[in-house]
Amino acid sequence: MSAIEETMEKLQQGVNDVFEGEKYKEYLKCQAKFHNYSVNNCILIGLQKPNASRVAGYTTWRDRFHRQVVKGEKGIKIIAPTFGKRKQEVEKMDETGQKILDENGNPVREDQESEYRGFRITTVFDISQTEGEPLPELVSELIGPVEGFDDYMDSVKELSPVPIRFDQIESGAKGYYSPAKQEIVIRRGMSEEQTLKTALHEVAHCRLGHGSEDNHDDQRTREVQAESVAYCCCCELGLDTSDYSFGYIAGWSSGKEQKELKASLDVIREQADQMISGIETKMAQIMEMRAQNETMEEQKIQVQGIKMAM
Repeated sequence: MSAIEETMEKLQQGVNDVFEGEKYKEYLKCQAKFHNYSVNNCILIGLQKPNASRVAGYTTWRDRFHRQVVKGEKGIKIIAPTFGKRKQEVEKMDETGQKILDENGNPVREDQESEYRGFRITTVFDISQTEGEPLPELVSELIGPVEGFDDYMDSVKELSPVPIRFDQIESGAKGYYSPAKQEIVIRRGMSEEQTLKTALHEVAHCRLGHGSEDNHDDQRTREVQAESVAYCCCCELGLDTSDYSFGYIAGWSSGKEQKELKASLDVIREQADQMISGIETKMAQIMEMRAQNETMEEQKIQVQGIKMAM
């Protein structure tokens, strides 16, 4: 069994362990409080706040999650159904469907109550626009240093089909790949371990063609694929990101059967192998160049020493 295959087995078992834990049960209880929005409303949310992750109305944030919308935040407009009853005067009918007439031969009329359904514009807010009690999470932020971090990041940038830059991200996301702008943005100020893992995740999105017209995977599958590739790469680099990756993949999976992960094993394995090979090649080049520079510096010092001795 290859190293990648062993890592994939560990990944599947790790995700399964998350499903069996108490942390996942608390996470599900929290998720059940969020409303499932229609496709049209999801499009509206994405157009107004592309990086939105968890959306709810003002009172829902306050009463269910004990969080307050930050003053000055602009809400997201969506369409909400409305239901009601109204009275309408209609002609009275008998059991055979014939009009009932009064003594003068005029139709008898009565008030009839009917239900109606309509639509209205309402406002919701993303979690990044609120503050208060934290929500249950399946992931634990990576906080460790990475030996050779700068070299690894240079290697990942070399692998990336699009430029990578660092910036503050308003939504609170750790990073994102923008197919429209053809760039990857990583949140500034994270730990080296989290930064490298996030960069690998976003590069995987890009290399797998996520967001392109030719890619028809749903969001769950795209996130499971990208994080799985990032996890495999990190393992080969000697980094243990299981505290983050297992929970992340479980959170995006549609259930304990892990259908998104199992259906993507070949894709994940192939992409992870390509990225690992690319990083190793680039790292070898960096080490060779560094060794050459050190040799040149040593030679310069020796020459200078000889000149001084003369």
